[in-house]
Amino acid sequence: MARRLGIKKTYKLYIGGKFLRSESGRYLAARSARGLHLDNYSHASRKDLRDAVVAARHALPGWSGASAYNRGQILYRAAEMLQHRAGELTTEIARTTGGRQAAARREVVLAIDRLVHFAGWADKYPQVFGSVNPVASAHFNFSTLEPTGVVAVLPPDEPALLALVSLLAPVLLSGNTTVVIASESFPLPAVTFSEILATSDLPGGAVNLLTGRRTELAPHLASHLDVNAIVDGTGEPALRAVLQGGTAVNLKRYVQRALPAKAWQTARGEEAYAILETVELKTTWHPIGL
Repeated sequence: MARRLGIKKTYKLYIGGKFLRSESGRYLAARSARGLHLDNYSHASRKDLRDAVVAARHALPGWSGASAYNRGQILYRAAEMLQHRAGELTTEIARTTGGRQAAARREVVLAIDRLVHFAGWADKYPQVFGSVNPVASAHFNFSTLEPTGVVAVLPPDEPALLALVSLLAPVLLSGNTTVVIASESFPLPAVTFSEILATSDLPGGAVNLLTGRRTELAPHLASHLDVNAIVDGTGEPALRAVLQGGTAVNLKRYVQRALPAKAWQTARGEEAYAILETVELKTTWHPIGL
């Protein structure tokens, strides 16, 4: 019997709730830490980036308009689905990064717990971080928190899954929609995670995931006038300079949240203060009726 050749999977972009090839038709070879050709993944273009931002902006009213409790439920559902496919993601991380199965399994478990952790904050952070302010007049003065809008998220290369979840969840829970530029070295766990999000009741466009060359996409991302904030977890000085240079032109918020690889496994990776990085503080005055 002739030996059957394996079929290489081409991992797609995730835009507007759909899995699409790049409009350019380009793709890249995903290689392991040892240089082995694993599969192929789409090479996103500037047009794909624009489409992702449009999808995120279109999804913003519905996602931000959902109740905080509902957003928490949906993130919890994502944790359930992640747990259901834990074995698959463990294998994906191990074969991509070259790490041991035990370490990959621990990363997946931590990612599940991290999602549950931030899901619980969805309907609590307004009470914890909002306030009723004392004023010297006959008014109530309230400080409330609102989502910033469309937020770009750039996770580091490692840990491939845990860092992505730790950066994405605090942005999502407050009602922001996102455009994620996946790790360039180890993109496959991120795309597999987007396949999980697609089955978690998260509305299409709330998360849009692109793969490809970050150096190609970063300048257009930073200068895009419909992106309201950037959360940069890469820790790369050259990329930071490009992103900050672009945001200086259109005054979008830039947040650097880069941690050492092992620190993502600690309490530093789940700080609730990360939620405040992509929300706007709104103060309202209301006269006191006599």
